[in-house]
Amino acid sequence: MIVESFPVGPLGANCIILGDETAREALVIDPGAESERIHRRVQALKLVTKQILLTHGHLDHVAGTAKLKKLTGASVFIHLADLPQLENIAEQASWLGIEAPKAIQPDDYLTDGRVVGLASIPTTVLHTPGHTQGSVCLHIAPAKLLLSGDTLFAGSIGRTDLPGGDSDQIINSIKTRLLPLPDETVVITGHGPETTIGAERQSNPFLQGRFLWV
Repeated sequence: MIVESFPVGPLGANCIILGDETAREALVIDPGAESERIHRRVQALKLVTKQILLTHGHLDHVAGTAKLKKLTGASVFIHLADLPQLENIAEQASWLGIEAPKAIQPDDYLTDGRVVGLASIPTTVLHTPGHTQGSVCLHIAPAKLLLSGDTLFAGSIGRTDLPGGDSDQIINSIKTRLLPLPDETVVITGHGPETTIGAERQSNPFLQGRFLWV
């Protein structure tokens, strides 16, 4: 399996490409900007983008979606609870003083427990509200890989002071959906460096002493 992650846009959100070398197909997760660059990279890998998966609806993770869909014809998936985030995308752009991207029309929805992705890359949706109400993480169990969006970071958690955020909820989401995963699970986060579930269990200051098992 091909796994590539690189920051895009002014806020440096991590865009992720997962590829099947045999079927020559790809998933793109969180194309937050630089659609042409993402598309060129997928083409350079000799892959075809089949699905675009959005971990949540914030501008820095979705702004390149409409253009990438036009370039590739790929289906767009997001959790239904984050449709309000997509609907106020122009307002989000105004907060940052940038031009609003084209409206995003999802083709399907990410529901908790649903398996999406490619045949060789089964990707299980974990609904993890707290950063937004429709935030999800994507778990590829055979690869021991988690794409955490803005729910969990290396040494931190997602902010909860924007519309739809809830600090108790995000902690509960991490506790019940992410920490039960194996310690060796690699976590590609929505911003910044990779980490592992084990490292965050042991040292993430937002998690220490609040709900670790006894």
